[in-house]
Amino acid sequence: MGAGDSLLTVPEVLEELRVPRSTWYLWRQTGRAPRVFKLPNGELRVRRSVLEAWLTDLESEAA
Repeated sequence: MGAGDSLLTVPEVLEELRVPRSTWYLWRQTGRAPRVFKLPNGELRVRRSVLEAWLTDLESEAA
């Protein structure tokens, strides 16, 4: 994990995407959210690189 590949919390991702928590969990249930991993304490994290790739894929689909 490089310096540009920070770990984001779910609230950080929600703030960046400007979506409500309910939308995030709907995306998770339907398999449309970016890939996450769970820390030993149960909290979810998203790698910055995974979020960026997910956004790039969305842009490609929309074109």
